Amino acid sequence: MGILSGPDLRSNLTQWGPQALARMDQQSTGPRMLGWNVKPEDLHQIPEHWFKYPEPDPLQNYMLGLLYVLFTFVSLFGNGLVIWIFSTAKSLRTPSNFFVVNLAICDFGMMLKTPIMIYNSFNLGFESGAYWCRIFALVGSFTGIGQACTNAAIAYDRYNAIARPFDGKMSAGKAFMVLLIIWLYVTPWAILPYIEKWNRFVPEGYLTTCTFDYLSPTKETQFFVLTMFTVCYVIPMSLVVFFYSRIVGHVFSHEKALREQAKKMNVESLRSGQDPNAQSAEVRIAKAAITICFLFIASWTPYAVVALIGAFGDQNLLTPGITMLPACTCKLVACLDPYVYAISHPRYRLELSKRMPCFGINESPPAETASTTTETTNSANTPSS
Repeated sequence: MGILSGPDLRSNLTQWGPQALARMDQQSTGPRMLGWNVKPEDLHQIPEHWFKYPEPDPLQNYMLGLLYVLFTFVSLFGNGLVIWIFSTAKSLRTPSNFFVVNLAICDFGMMLKTPIMIYNSFNLGFESGAYWCRIFALVGSFTGIGQACTNAAIAYDRYNAIARPFDGKMSAGKAFMVLLIIWLYVTPWAILPYIEKWNRFVPEGYLTTCTFDYLSPTKETQFFVLTMFTVCYVIPMSLVVFFYSRIVGHVFSHEKALREQAKKMNVESLRSGQDPNAQSAEVRIAKAAITICFLFIASWTPYAVVALIGAFGDQNLLTPGITMLPACTCKLVACLDPYVYAISHPRYRLELSKRMPCFGINESPPAETASTTTETTNSANTPSS
């Protein structure tokens, strides 16, 4: 893997190149470079690429730290509510909602590691050291890849609920099996870099966050990045896009058939008791599907692009500031997920209004007289069938 160790630090630094040595001397002769305050025993953990950049303005680190404090509060609060209510409310303990809880656990866990980044930001660099860097990246790998796979599972479940309402219902055993497959799928890609059997976890950007190494100029690194891109990005995203596009297509076809039948019967609509001012099912389903796909792409595409550029492209494009953006987009999505996947659920809002009346949510119990068609259509906008 090229990780250097041994008693002769300066000899090790020489093997890494002139940037690492120059970094130690510029403290007294010029502007401080990125990594100037890294402990000597941790220098070998940092890709040489970062040593050529000047130290960022401390204000940028402080602003990122404060932003992460905000992200942490919003995400832990929102996802904590989802985990609590979906796990304790009998009406919400359905097999389909196991996936919603799993997604909330991933988002919640992702934000539990942010104190490491916040601590580093307010100490202007790699202050927590190599051990906590690896813990940060390990938790991020489990929860981030788990997020992607759970999104795919939710898309699959919703597709079955809409396209196959009678024989596609999720059972508890099947849901647990899907969750087991998800975590078995995720584990190797988190563990292998952690134990440094394939790739390793290293600091990036302002040296306040950590991820897998995509900068080392080796064929091994390139192969790992390409494998991660395929397994953890292309496959889950393809499943999400496929299932939601099928849902949209199915609902559009269904609505078209209903309108044609209503026209033959010379009636305005086949739906009983439907608000005439309500949005059409096509618009509601299209908005939900587009939002879900957009959040997934917004969360993972920046990481994928940065990693591919680092492994195969011009690394000069990857400045410290640019590489901090993917971490921010991922945390932002972890904040939004509980509202997109759960707040839109009427039974969740009903439970929330009962348990947290201070929120001022006035949700009425769902009507029992709604038509089967309406129930089936609305299930596409909720995390469960």
